[in-house]
Amino acid sequence: MADTDPALRTPTDLSNTRSVADALNTALADCFALYLKTKNFHWHVSGPHFRDYHLLLDDQAAQVLGVTDAIAERVRKIGNTTLRSIGDISRRQTIADNDKEFVDAQTMLAELRDDNLKLVEAFRTVKDAAEDAKDNATSGIVDEWTDQAEERAWFLFEASRKG
Repeated sequence: MADTDPALRTPTDLSNTRSVADALNTALADCFALYLKTKNFHWHVSGPHFRDYHLLLDDQAAQVLGVTDAIAERVRKIGNTTLRSIGDISRRQTIADNDKEFVDAQTMLAELRDDNLKLVEAFRTVKDAAEDAKDNATSGIVDEWTDQAEERAWFLFEASRKG
């Protein structure tokens, strides 16, 4: 917390929260990357299941975006600072962008499934860091985010099954 501007220091009884904040900020960057990729695929999905996939991806994007504020606010509550720009996101994200001109629907679903599972890994890193720092609130709240990402991965898996 020493490198946080005094005007932004938040009182907390927790110490050694830098690793928790770093893990949260990485997960937050991945959420923004996943949100934008999901919206990209929502806008560009094509094929016989267009309507179903279009609606599924819109719902999933909204859910991913919905968690971003909670993550950023948790970083601030534990006395740290969070992401400030697209550049900050790009430096921290572990989920790869997809800028291809065309991606078939099955590839979209598989890629998003894998990205959601990668986000689950990021949330597990948050959980481990929070428990090490005795940050019960972060440890508890990340369970819901993990469950949501696992559910998104499951839906994407089931939607992509053939036959």
